[in-house]
Amino acid sequence: MSIETTAAVEPPTAVEPSAAVVPGPTPPVAWIAGVAVHLPAETRDVAAVERELHRRNPKVVPRIPMVSRLTGARRVHVAEDDEQASDLAVAAARKVLAGAGLAPSDVDLLIFASASQDMVEPATAHITAAKLGASCPVMDVKNACNSVLNGIEVAEALIGTGRYQRVLIACGEMPSRAVRRDVPDRATYALSAPGYTMSDAGAAVLVEAARGAGGPETPGLQGVGLQGTGLDGAALDTAGLGGAALDAELAGLAGAMPSGILASAFTAASRHWDVGMLPGGGTFNPRDPERSYFEIDGSRLREAFDELGPEVVVEAMSKAGVTWEEIGFVAVHQVAVAYLDDVFASLGVPRERAIVTIGDHGNVASASLPLQLSLAEQTGRLRRGDVALLVGLAGGISMGAMVVRW
Repeated sequence: MSIETTAAVEPPTAVEPSAAVVPGPTPPVAWIAGVAVHLPAETRDVAAVERELHRRNPKVVPRIPMVSRLTGARRVHVAEDDEQASDLAVAAARKVLAGAGLAPSDVDLLIFASASQDMVEPATAHITAAKLGASCPVMDVKNACNSVLNGIEVAEALIGTGRYQRVLIACGEMPSRAVRRDVPDRATYALSAPGYTMSDAGAAVLVEAARGAGGPETPGLQGVGLQGTGLDGAALDTAGLGGAALDAELAGLAGAMPSGILASAFTAASRHWDVGMLPGGGTFNPRDPERSYFEIDGSRLREAFDELGPEVVVEAMSKAGVTWEEIGFVAVHQVAVAYLDDVFASLGVPRERAIVTIGDHGNVASASLPLQLSLAEQTGRLRRGDVALLVGLAGGISMGAMVVRW
């Protein structure tokens, strides 16, 4: 389940890398060969939704649209009524495969990594693979808004064993269907309010074995094609990236450091698992429709994340052997504009190294990092050879950081 809060979270004081001896970086075993996002064309104005909620629940919901003001989320994407999470994942997967010049049969493993799912059983990865036309092994990886980041972690580990060469991570987020539209009292509204920034999206990440690890001899050859979407969900124009333009870019990378996942670090404070929930459908509440909506305690969530701090970011950077000066782009899971500012202040880096997506796209759960990477490629903010930092935050609660050379 996605994490949200309608109040700015005060981050802990920035932590400087310690003087402890850290093993030197090892050659990457995998690299991110492509990323793509699919955004449903239909959108909703968050403030308008809040005003409608007030009209329907005047004694409970504030007249002034507080959620949109506090989070900076202006609009969200909403999937069609007949679409499922797997459909959004397949749409993005087709884009990333097409950009890499691959067919579904070229994939060795498909991981469906998402907070959303089509149903409790079977794994949504099976439904996604069937719709995509893939016949490889599949599995689901689920960890709220860190699902995609953990999916990349699993893909890298399995590639490192030599079991697979090419892993497709497909994500379909449809949190809009777990947002409450009628609130009986103020306590219920307080738990439901963060959900009004929830947004639907599909994402796909292609992870392959790195050069020297049994993979392609020229990392970047199949993955340079930009994967992105316009605000209406249509694929952006990537013409001109092939032929001479592609040859020129690859020639410019000759002798450069190879693309790859340089290092990662993860942590969790699982005792706080109940600060953000979607509690219906499991063994706790198998058939209670009133528990099929988001229940998020913003105050407790704030306190829980204060405990984690930026240590995992410092650890990942230390393992990768990189400094802030070398990191050109930072993707952070986004729940509010104010919180994003606080995170960057805590880390001591300018927000100019990030792309703010919460305003125009809402909280797309675990599709958040792929969305930022895709837009960064499209706008030229992220090119092959650049170093990027991915920071994931999730209910449960958990935090992850991954350093990649694009």
